[in-house]
Amino acid sequence: MELIILLLIAVFIVLYRQNPGENVYKFFIGNVSNAYEKYAPYSFKSVREKVKELGQEYTARQYLSQIVLFAGFAGLIGYLYFYSIIWSVLYALVAITFIPYLAYLRCQRVYSEYIFEQIQTYCTNVIMEFNTTQSFVKSLEGVRDSGIIEDPVLSDIKKMIDMSYENGTIDESIEYFNEKYPFYMVKNMHQLFYQITKEGARDAGQSLENMSMDIDALVEGVYRDQMDRRDFHTRFLTFGVALFFLILALQYMLTINTYLQLIEMWYVQILLHAIIIINAFFLLKGEKYYNADVGVE
Repeated sequence: MELIILLLIAVFIVLYRQNPGENVYKFFIGNVSNAYEKYAPYSFKSVREKVKELGQEYTARQYLSQIVLFAGFAGLIGYLYFYSIIWSVLYALVAITFIPYLAYLRCQRVYSEYIFEQIQTYCTNVIMEFNTTQSFVKSLEGVRDSGIIEDPVLSDIKKMIDMSYENGTIDESIEYFNEKYPFYMVKNMHQLFYQITKEGARDAGQSLENMSMDIDALVEGVYRDQMDRRDFHTRFLTFGVALFFLILALQYMLTINTYLQLIEMWYVQILLHAIIIINAFFLLKGEKYYNADVGVE
């Protein structure tokens, strides 16, 4: 174990000396950014760019704060469980490696919330435009030119318009958009427009008004779910972190000397590692749930 840590430190020193003009902070952030640009999937790069554009991407200082927090917490847990500097350092390093995954989950949540808001705006405004134009394609053109929709939804609306004119029908364009954005409000609204366009409707205005009310109710439910998730997230993190510190209660009941004798046994150490891993997995599952897609039923 000591050899592995020494090797990691040696690699860091060698890499750092290749960049003598930079301080440690800039050196670390620069290398992390380069690794991200090289290995991150293209789809996630586009998501992250949109999050940056929205002004919700963490700054380098915030990421550095996360690194210090995660390393400090994991190092403390490693030491409390094993009273070993080696395990403390190793757990700190492992904790840092999960920061990119948590950043990925957060970016996906922010992007999902942004897309949902855009889709909500799209549906509401297409209905409003249709009341004036009585044409689905003209409604799309009105929303396109309104300036209230942004990419990537705007590009897909433009593609829908082009497909409608090329094919002389709205079928393919609706199918394309439904597949790209699988929201209930989108599918239901498009189905209604399909029926109005293809089959006719005795009272299209009333049907569209009902659809608009359904969309409002769905959006209200989604936003309520977001607030519930935030409340759950706070309580979940508090509970998950508290689980790690139950070891202190065990040490108090056994006394420190007895506990130190126990952790010299290999099977006790395996059990303690398993407890840490299970608790960490529990926290990661909760984070994944909290950052799951918004509004996608």
